[in-house]
Amino acid sequence: MITIEQAQRFLDVIKDDPLEALYVVAIFTGAREGEILGTRWDDIDLIKGQLQIRRTIARVPKQGFKVSEPKTPKSRRLIHLTPYTVEALKRHRTRQNEARLAAGPLWDDQGWVFCNSVGRPIEVASLLTRSFRPLLEKAGLPRIRFHDLRHAFASFLLALGVHPKVVQETLGHSQVSQTFDTYAHLLPTLHEEAINRLDDLLSNRG
Repeated sequence: MITIEQAQRFLDVIKDDPLEALYVVAIFTGAREGEILGTRWDDIDLIKGQLQIRRTIARVPKQGFKVSEPKTPKSRRLIHLTPYTVEALKRHRTRQNEARLAAGPLWDDQGWVFCNSVGRPIEVASLLTRSFRPLLEKAGLPRIRFHDLRHAFASFLLALGVHPKVVQETLGHSQVSQTFDTYAHLLPTLHEEAINRLDDLLSNRG
């Protein structure tokens, strides 16, 4: 898990990186790695600022890439994008169009938002070793898992006072109890903050 200050440092470091938008989507939506890599451009509405999670993609040994339905019915969900995320995706689309022109006839247009230099799905192992971990090191952050960006997103929302039910639906958890169980360690701190806010509210009545 990373702190808000660490997330800000990471966002500063990834500015103008070829995969900047991928990490921005991870931090600002809490989507799973396979869901992000399985996103196609027709899943995104940059005008309305919406991302529809419809599929996930993963490499299966001896079978290649496998595209499948999300984990549960709740995992099929609509996520609202922040203006910061929308702008990152717009810049990414421009870079991808430039890559398409550079690749010429080698480009295999499969519609992926995040793809390799010829339009095909990204290898997760390559993503981690050639991009994610070097960027973490550059930002002076510990070697966290990509999945920890999802946990960071959830913890940030809970710290901001967002209702766990909303966090559950955004993350695609099947039950709100799953959200409580996953982030139970945050509850004592959040409880203390809530009590302090109540004290401030009721004790400063003028």
